[in-house]
Amino acid sequence: MTTTTIAITGATDGLGRALAVRLAADRDVRLVLHGRDPAKLERVVAETERAGAAAPVTATADLSDLAQVARLADTIADSVGNLDVLVNNAGIGSGEPDGRERRTSRDGHELRFAVNYLAAFVLTENLLPLLRASATPEHAARVIHVSSLGQHPLDFDDLMLERGYSGTRAYGQSKLAQIMHCFDLAGRFAPTELTATCLHPGTYMPTKIVLSEIGVTADTLESGVDATRRLAVDPALEGTTGQFFDRLRPARPTGQAYDEHARAALRAHSLALVNGYLTTAR
Repeated sequence: MTTTTIAITGATDGLGRALAVRLAADRDVRLVLHGRDPAKLERVVAETERAGAAAPVTATADLSDLAQVARLADTIADSVGNLDVLVNNAGIGSGEPDGRERRTSRDGHELRFAVNYLAAFVLTENLLPLLRASATPEHAARVIHVSSLGQHPLDFDDLMLERGYSGTRAYGQSKLAQIMHCFDLAGRFAPTELTATCLHPGTYMPTKIVLSEIGVTADTLESGVDATRRLAVDPALEGTTGQFFDRLRPARPTGQAYDEHARAALRAHSLALVNGYLTTAR
């Protein structure tokens, strides 16, 4: 039986942790788990092993530091011979527990844009050679961005939101940027080689972000796992690329995602912002 290697960022809490444990029950899956806290990673490893998985590959990195993100990509590439699926799940919300005021990353970028979007951009772009090399005639490699229905158009004159800052706007633009990157990937690669999809996994699931800032829940964590796992491993979605899903249903994100000029502008800005941390050809 062919083993599918799946990397999950933000695997120590919430959706990422629950997804890892669910996938651990699939005997043909090998997990690569990322977290910021080594102790939390150890606990997730124990959970996945109890669920039936072989010992996962683990890697720590603070995604607010692009140097650590680049090293994370190197660690993954050095630790596995193939990578079939990358789930960019890690992120921060619009407020607590990460604060409602404007903050910057280690590299000086607006924090939510840095963690939610730029980190996923660097990690994905640096892992593209491994992902593409892992594709087979039967199965393309898959990239999944865990995004949100909460989106806000990007102002390319103020990407770092130095004027009129709000956590909700910052979160929304970072999530739309993820979707735009997904659509960009879909346009760059044949669906027989690499597919890129993104999704809103659920509304107010009981995650640390939601419980800290909102205090109420709506969708279950299990429904979010179902939606995300489907994009990662469902054979029926082979070749599906450049699509945004609201849980299980295809949906349309904010219109800027379909603007080719806006996507090109985002890519150009992104390449400039992460200059020095990309190992792949531009």
